[in-house]
Amino acid sequence: MSFPRLFPLLQKILAALALAAMAAGCSTMTPPDSVLAVPAPPQKYAAIVVDGRSGKQLFEVNSTAQRYPASLTKMMTLYLLFEAMETGRVTKETRIPVSDHAASQPPTKMRFRRGESIDADSAIRAIVVKSANDVAVAVGEYLGGSEDQFAAMMTSKARSLGMSSTTFRNASGLPDDGQVTTAHDMAVLGMSLQRRFPQHFHYFSESDFMFRGRLVRGHNDMLGRVRGVNGIKTGYIRASGFNIVTSYDADGRQLIVVVMGADSARQRNDHVEALIQRSLSPTMADTKTRLMFAEQQ
Repeated sequence: MSFPRLFPLLQKILAALALAAMAAGCSTMTPPDSVLAVPAPPQKYAAIVVDGRSGKQLFEVNSTAQRYPASLTKMMTLYLLFEAMETGRVTKETRIPVSDHAASQPPTKMRFRRGESIDADSAIRAIVVKSANDVAVAVGEYLGGSEDQFAAMMTSKARSLGMSSTTFRNASGLPDDGQVTTAHDMAVLGMSLQRRFPQHFHYFSESDFMFRGRLVRGHNDMLGRVRGVNGIKTGYIRASGFNIVTSYDADGRQLIVVVMGADSARQRNDHVEALIQRSLSPTMADTKTRLMFAEQQ
């Protein structure tokens, strides 16, 4: 399809998204001539911004629509690990064994072999920074006895936190048609981690860590990009697109921003930055972010 014919279609998509957000009660929705860049097709895109102090919703599009969490799933894996540390069942020095099943997980992973183990402190960093699937599964098996039993624990915890539209099937976020969530539920999980475990939240701001004598680098490019961003987690599988939950804390403002379904990490990050700017100063941000969706294609 040629660009002249594509452009009106994209405008209609943007208009539909704007109407949906207005219908959902988004008090900060911008006029049609000043639309935030939409980083993905409507069937994948979802976003929400929540005030971290009051819990007030500041922006949303498709925030209750069903989506795949991808590696955002690991936020719940860590939530249950932090709970185990709080009760004393696990310490930072606890050795977590890596089973054949855990070691067989596809990348991204730390590439453990059968019979090896990892201390809990390094496991947290491997999950946050590297998004290591093998380590996430090892943690799940250690806490739940099996990954399936751990997934049931994850779903039960989600319900207790008010995440009514989330079902977990594994500890890593690897593809599973039954593992679903919403942007709203991921915002709830992000805020719950921040409020329940302030003593552990620093892990989410780490962009690299040393393991076995080598530096392991992460891929959450929002860290260091925007002043005040201090976590939390990225995710990607083909079915979900590029997802992220981001925490902002600066100048007396706290925000939780969720963007799901972007076409690339760059588009996702650009959109998160625009939503942060918009939430902090709507009028100024709208002027800065008058980007057309067609320009991103």
